Amino acid sequence: MAPSYYSTRSTHDHFVESPSLLARVIAGLPSGLGMQMQRLWERNSYSSVATSTSRVPRGLRHWTERLHPRRLLSLPHLLILVWLLVLLWGERWVFESSIKACEWGRWERWPKDATPHHLVFLADPQLIDPHSYPGRPWPLDKFTMLHTDNYLKRSHISLQKKLHPDTVFFLGDLFDGGREWTTAHGNTEDPLWANGLRPASEQAYAKTWKKKYGDDFWLREYNRFGSIFDKFWNIAGSDAGPWQRGRKLISSLPGNHDLGFGANIKIPIRNRFETYFGEGNRVDVVGNHTFVSVDSVSLSAASSPHDTKEITKPVEEFLSTVQATKRKAVARELSFQAGEERALRLPHKVEELEWADFSKMPTLDPGEGKAELPTILLTHVPLYREKGTPCGPKREHWPPTTPPKGQTTPVFPDERNAISLTGGYQYQNVLSEEDSVRLVSTVGNVIRVFSGDDHDYCEIVHAENKNNAREITVKSMSWAMGVRKPGFLMLSMWNPIDASGQSLYSSPSGHGTVSQSQTTTTESHLCLLPDQLAIFIRYLTLLILTLLALIVRAILTPIMHLTPFATTPFAETDFSLLPTTKQDVKRREEDNEGLRSSNSSNSSTSSTHSNGQNLAPRTAASRTRSVSPAKGYGLPSSQVRFTTPPLATSLPRYGERTWVIEHDFSKDKANGYTNLGGKGTKATPLQVIWREASQSIWRVAWVTVLVYLYLVYYG
Repeated sequence: MAPSYYSTRSTHDHFVESPSLLARVIAGLPSGLGMQMQRLWERNSYSSVATSTSRVPRGLRHWTERLHPRRLLSLPHLLILVWLLVLLWGERWVFESSIKACEWGRWERWPKDATPHHLVFLADPQLIDPHSYPGRPWPLDKFTMLHTDNYLKRSHISLQKKLHPDTVFFLGDLFDGGREWTTAHGNTEDPLWANGLRPASEQAYAKTWKKKYGDDFWLREYNRFGSIFDKFWNIAGSDAGPWQRGRKLISSLPGNHDLGFGANIKIPIRNRFETYFGEGNRVDVVGNHTFVSVDSVSLSAASSPHDTKEITKPVEEFLSTVQATKRKAVARELSFQAGEERALRLPHKVEELEWADFSKMPTLDPGEGKAELPTILLTHVPLYREKGTPCGPKREHWPPTTPPKGQTTPVFPDERNAISLTGGYQYQNVLSEEDSVRLVSTVGNVIRVFSGDDHDYCEIVHAENKNNAREITVKSMSWAMGVRKPGFLMLSMWNPIDASGQSLYSSPSGHGTVSQSQTTTTESHLCLLPDQLAIFIRYLTLLILTLLALIVRAILTPIMHLTPFATTPFAETDFSLLPTTKQDVKRREEDNEGLRSSNSSNSSTSSTHSNGQNLAPRTAASRTRSVSPAKGYGLPSSQVRFTTPPLATSLPRYGERTWVIEHDFSKDKANGYTNLGGKGTKATPLQVIWREASQSIWRVAWVTVLVYLYLVYYG
């Protein structure tokens, strides 16, 4: 006999089918006394059922069915596992694997005993803010902001853990709308001559921005930047690489989205930026190389027909003394490496002011002709180049045009592959030719140039008037800047020097020391970050496949008698002491009528029992309906304390006080969800399909969404 959802054999059935010593004793008694003992035994058995069921939680059968191994390994739960793996990959693992492929040892070509300095350039993070997509609806705008922040944070954390660079330089555009947010002091209004220059898409929001966003909002953005980058700077430790002085994070170079461009720059906004990030014009000696950062967006104001002296004054003063600043920085570095203290000492003497000679004041500048380290120029805006100068094969937007047959050099001009020489409100794609030549010649000894602003990769070698310097425009590291695969640039530097600053790096042929102009002291590598849009497309594809799979399985469940995923609800069992509705009263009357007929039948067969034969089985009505002890057993109403609970489809086996759960999936398939609605009626195929589809989709959806929200919330 195959078991059903729960054992449906009543206690009386056990008594009849497996006669015990008590049954044989009852059979030998007179008929009246035997029937009374049988009824009392049945009553006590039913009371035991009620007592034992009251100790068991109502949802025991429900959860036991849910935890059945065949259900745990069902298609919806397998899809949940797939979603969990895909989400962990898309929100965590893909960042680690992308950056792990860029490890220093995979592409460096230094000698085995080299101890290079590891540096990373990060360009244009441009934190999304109200300026970025002014017309975008609120939910979508917040979604974009959340995911761009998480993308930057995950990339930076993986970068620090896997690469642990000694130095990080930002190449400007830290914010997207930093130039728009007003300051507490100073005038940040646009000049009259700038009216009408702003794009029409921004013009409608400009007044709102000025009123709504000020210093408080900018400070929150500053704190937001720090929570992404500064907070995780030492996540892998604060120690630098072997033989390196220490670790640095320099983010003082401004971009046009931080200050504005050219004559549109407001002095209070620039003062605020430099107060928190440092001066945009600076000299740093890193890894035996001299890095010169120049505020090129302010420098560009010199070509404006308007009065811009206040804007260009800091950068002009810096360039006028940059050679001396470089020499002093190199001399300070050499003294440190030699273990000496280099400080400015003034003689203690008294002179008449009119006879004092201020032309020979003490200085830390060692003077011209001293050793100089290779110079690397950093500028947010790329240097000028001829129109159509190709950017090379690593540019994402447009690959280089295929050269004609027989041509070995790149196609020139190649407009698609080149940076466009255009400009507009608050931007200019490249510096002017005059500013570019002046910048390189004034800084001096420039061998490499690194820039940002364009958001895509571009690598060119400049003409002789720019010292044949090789310039790399670094990709944006944000996925919201128009590039499918953001990235950053890794720079490995190795330049061993003597006490005077001369390079000790031998040429590959082993002919002794060579000049710095003949030696390569830097190696660079473009590291690509994950394609966030492709990750979203994978999520969408998996979502469609998940819905199709669950719907198809729901349709096939009643057709092919598959094991259902949706749980069968409890059969409604009435344990009330008194009838509560007219239907209950009617049902009780029907039960009593059935019991009267059953008692008559039992009385007629008493002679059979007295002869020692097996007890006759009870009728179906008496086994499945509630029994009134007052009328069914002939007891006076004064002796009735509780009505006998109805025999549900699940009763304990004979002699047991706990539930016996015997789930039969084969019968579950065959009967098509009998008691699906708890009313004892057979479900239609459409009900089965709807229940299967809704419960399985809901199960996959809420688990997946919770995991996704957890991963998003914790970055």
